[in-house]
Amino acid sequence: MAEEIKKTCLYDNHVALGAQMSPFAGFDMPIQYVGITQEHLAVRNNVGVFDVSHMGEIFISGPDSEAFINHIFTNNISGYNPGKILYGMMLYPDGGCVDDLLVYREFEPDSFLLVVNASNIDKDYAWMLAQQKGYNVKIDNQSDIWGQIAIQGPESEKIVLEVLGLDCAKSLNFYEYCNAEYNHNRLIVSRSGYTGEDGFELYATLQDTVDIWDRLIKAGVQPCGLGCRDTLRFEAGLPLYGDELSADISPIQAGLGIFCKLDKAEFIGREALVTQKELGVDKKLVGIEIFDRAIPRHGYPVELSDGTVIGEVTTGYHSITLDRSICFALVKSEYAALDTELFIRIRKKVFPGKVIKKRFYQTNYKK
Repeated sequence: MAEEIKKTCLYDNHVALGAQMSPFAGFDMPIQYVGITQEHLAVRNNVGVFDVSHMGEIFISGPDSEAFINHIFTNNISGYNPGKILYGMMLYPDGGCVDDLLVYREFEPDSFLLVVNASNIDKDYAWMLAQQKGYNVKIDNQSDIWGQIAIQGPESEKIVLEVLGLDCAKSLNFYEYCNAEYNHNRLIVSRSGYTGEDGFELYATLQDTVDIWDRLIKAGVQPCGLGCRDTLRFEAGLPLYGDELSADISPIQAGLGIFCKLDKAEFIGREALVTQKELGVDKKLVGIEIFDRAIPRHGYPVELSDGTVIGEVTTGYHSITLDRSICFALVKSEYAALDTELFIRIRKKVFPGKVIKKRFYQTNYKK
């Protein structure tokens, strides 16, 4: 029996705007409206708005909430004040990735919001419940009652202030959030993003999400689909679960060790990561530039000059901003050094390239 495809609270709005819809992570989501290139450039140069209501919101509270989250989360939330956001992962004991996520430290004592990937909501929730024994915490999956909108681009602060009147947004730095009200309901305003540009996320009730979206569209903000969300995050060197992170790809392999605080007393998967740091890993995620306009796609083989396969592409595009063919690839560690010559097989042809830094685009966050 086929799994039912869900719809976000903005589904009718997308259809009314003529969006190209397609299943993604169990939801019927907009891929593009006027075109990926135009939407991508709107975010890089001006402002765009995304429906990200498919993402999951899981609230954890109780006397042991900080200890519990530090147990399941690679980053260290201890010592951070309310209003801070941390990025990190939940791991299996072998170091493989359950999910990558954001942890919001709430203004109420012993309370946290965990924002998880849409495709992993049920799995993550079940994983948290399975680790709960011995901790006095409440784990509340509220994903079905929250909508989420992402406003991204150099003009995003202006739009949030002038169109929505959310004055608290102005004082936020990167990876901070504030509480506001909308129609007498709670509204969470955070400043992070997944595009490499300045931007905000608005978490609201489902009806308030629709109302906010309509106001933004009426004000002329470009609606953007998941197509350009992927091209934007890729240029900024940001991973996507299922491509650059997975149960088979650890944060150390993905080059995300900075978000894994091995000086913590313990967290699930810590011992595996310590071993990987000490002994090295068999594969590493790298950036590769191809000396051609050919486009490397997920799963394409990475080879040496003699045809030996040493890895595969995880994400690849002809970059809209940079006008270069680039990709992420997971390759054998001995070939991960910068400037190493490698080859991408695209169907029956082989294209030369070299290893480059994974952050292809200079990000523009508000620090």
